[in-house]
Amino acid sequence: MRIVVVSDTHRDFRALYDLVQRQKARTDLFLHLGDGEREVEDLLALEPDLPLRYVRGNCDLAGTAPLEAVVMAEDVKIYMTHGHECGVKYSLDTLETEARCLNAQIALYGHTHTALYTYRDGVHIMNPGSLSQPRGGSKAGYGVIEVRGGQILCNLAHL
Repeated sequence: MRIVVVSDTHRDFRALYDLVQRQKARTDLFLHLGDGEREVEDLLALEPDLPLRYVRGNCDLAGTAPLEAVVMAEDVKIYMTHGHECGVKYSLDTLETEARCLNAQIALYGHTHTALYTYRDGVHIMNPGSLSQPRGGSKAGYGVIEVRGGQILCNLAHL
């Protein structure tokens, strides 16, 4: 199973749309980690069958999406949140604890606009950065997760 993870598109519909068009033929699931609910809804209006799950970010003020979600990829549990309620700008400890409480092997977050991947004692933690407004020396990008037979491979990709 191949999953493309994006976050923080901040009304840049074109960046999200172009990425989906390039990736959809070889992607089983798209995940959006917030601050882009409007673009996601516009995208789903154009492509209602697109396999996409999303959560609400701190800038999705009128959003109706949940603040967090759990997604299954084969037998792998993925916890996804924007991250602002976990304090990810200061520490990943709360995010990691939430993932562990849910027995998730992968924890995904956004909010900081800075791409990061780390592995902490059984939990893969990824922030794909921002597709349209990267910070901290990051380039505009996204994440790719491949799950095959319980094996997990996480990568950060740039536009």
